[in-house]
Amino acid sequence: MAPLRTALYQGPGGVPRTSEDSLAALARTARRAADAGARLLLASELYLTGYAVGDALPGLAETADGPGAGRVAGIAAENGLAIAYGYPERAGRTLYNSVQLIGPDGSRLANYRKTHLFGDFETDHFTPGDRAVVQADLDGVRVGLLICYDVEFPENVRAHALAGTELLLVPTALMRPYEIVAQTVLPARAWESQLYIAYANRCGREGDFHFTGLSCLAAPDGTVRARAGVADDLVVADMDPDLLKASRAENSYLGDRRPELYTSLL
Repeated sequence: MAPLRTALYQGPGGVPRTSEDSLAALARTARRAADAGARLLLASELYLTGYAVGDALPGLAETADGPGAGRVAGIAAENGLAIAYGYPERAGRTLYNSVQLIGPDGSRLANYRKTHLFGDFETDHFTPGDRAVVQADLDGVRVGLLICYDVEFPENVRAHALAGTELLLVPTALMRPYEIVAQTVLPARAWESQLYIAYANRCGREGDFHFTGLSCLAAPDGTVRARAGVADDLVVADMDPDLLKASRAENSYLGDRRPELYTSLL
């Protein structure tokens, strides 16, 4: 099977812009990603609105099929690549911190609501989602979705591995001083659960938050196939199904599990 070339968009950094600015930047970046041969572009957590929006959040949230989704669908179809992006989702009176995956034809493939909320801003404004594993198929690859803090719980990533996820997309707003997550935890998660993890972070300062950057594509052999710096960046690397198959044959973690011993975790 051919590799799935994946682009990670770390930006735009700094003070939150309008959704229009974010969409314009996404359109420019999608063209660059497509020119580099990417079939998938991953943007950061709450990409459409910015993260540090405080009490303005309810007025910025929209439904999963709202105008932002329509604009992203147009960008995806125009450039022939899938796009996953973070946004604040409104469902009735409830707000979720969500990521949506749009296919290269502009169709809506999957929508995931963050299950593990981090910090006062998120717990004050969002309701946690209740579905641990959300997946879609893209070019023959089983793609899964998590958001930021979710990936720091090994149970979440292992659940995806056991459900067949091969490439886990994680839009992120990782802040200083937690660089260890991007530098150490992500490669370990990919290794221990035998899958690829695409991790697209925010960068720069937004209000009281200072984001670390360091977006990466971690492979199941524990290596990092692409790594961004700390400023606006676009990095591209391949998710290789053949390498994943060989790594799973070599690394027997999944097959050697003994679930009957782990019942105390439930």
